[in-house]
Amino acid sequence: MLVLRDVQKTDLAGLKRLAAVLNTVNLPNNEETLENIIDKSVKSFAGKVKNPFEREYLFVLEDVRNGLIIGTSMIIAQHGTYEAPHIYYEVSEREHYSASLERHLRHKVLSIAYNYEGPTEIGGLVVDPPYRATPDKPGKQLSYVRFLFLAMHRRLFRPRVLAELLPPLLPDGRSLLWEACGKKFTGLTYLEADRLSRQNKEFIKELFPASDIYASLFPDRVQKVLGEVGPQTRGVQRMLERIGFRYVERIDPFDGGPHFEANTSDVSLVRKYRTVKLADEDFEMEGDDILVAYERESGRNRFRSVRCQARLDNTVAYLPARAKEILGADAGAKLSIIPFE
Repeated sequence: MLVLRDVQKTDLAGLKRLAAVLNTVNLPNNEETLENIIDKSVKSFAGKVKNPFEREYLFVLEDVRNGLIIGTSMIIAQHGTYEAPHIYYEVSEREHYSASLERHLRHKVLSIAYNYEGPTEIGGLVVDPPYRATPDKPGKQLSYVRFLFLAMHRRLFRPRVLAELLPPLLPDGRSLLWEACGKKFTGLTYLEADRLSRQNKEFIKELFPASDIYASLFPDRVQKVLGEVGPQTRGVQRMLERIGFRYVERIDPFDGGPHFEANTSDVSLVRKYRTVKLADEDFEMEGDDILVAYERESGRNRFRSVRCQARLDNTVAYLPARAKEILGADAGAKLSIIPFE
């Protein structure tokens, strides 16, 4: 069985192992960056970051059989502040017509935009390759746990949720849009710019062109990836669309990946969220497929969640003995659940 939980400082070695395998923008292979992400998350779960909209929560998925961390996902309470605005390109279409040439052309236009009171963002989803496409569905668990946590703590988050999806990238991890645009204006590589932007977004505002950019000026292969979802992210796109997210004609200014958004209250998983009490009796049969969480108010490991089969009787949940053991919950404990559908 797998357990989803809040990241701990002792998880640094496990995250470094995973980052070394993947080295993606979602989990950079940089020890200092990983330490900062862990530290911010530990303080956020403990409520030590005073402003709830400045909190960032990192969830890890652990294989309890061997203690390996096999994936991560994240919630950023508010993506876009006065100190670090949410920056994106608005994508629009502009028409031009010449009567003398009888020529009518449509152009895709990118307009830089800033949001200082941005939405809650879900991101940071990575899964160790050997565990992908397995019956436990680790990617789906890591995706769903964020909505379970959002539903549990609605007041800590914004009324809209954003998911930035990765577009097709080059085999070496570079971005076609960055090579054609961002690199020319900053002199940075894609990974350097992504790493820098985690602490400093000033360079984007100062170095990126403030005027509209006609995508027609880019090579065809760059134009084709604007707002497109990469092959490894299409499953996430389908899941997001199924639960209520839609493409909002905005893209990432670095890689051109599409932005999907939804009202938190419209997300089907949030609507189906409920709380129950844990029954004393065990349930070891096939039942409802759920993601269930148990949360403590103090201690190091405050949040734990598992996927399991359960029997739900109104306000009572009957769980397998192993699930109760991993959650660390006693009979009568308050549990939070969403369907794993």
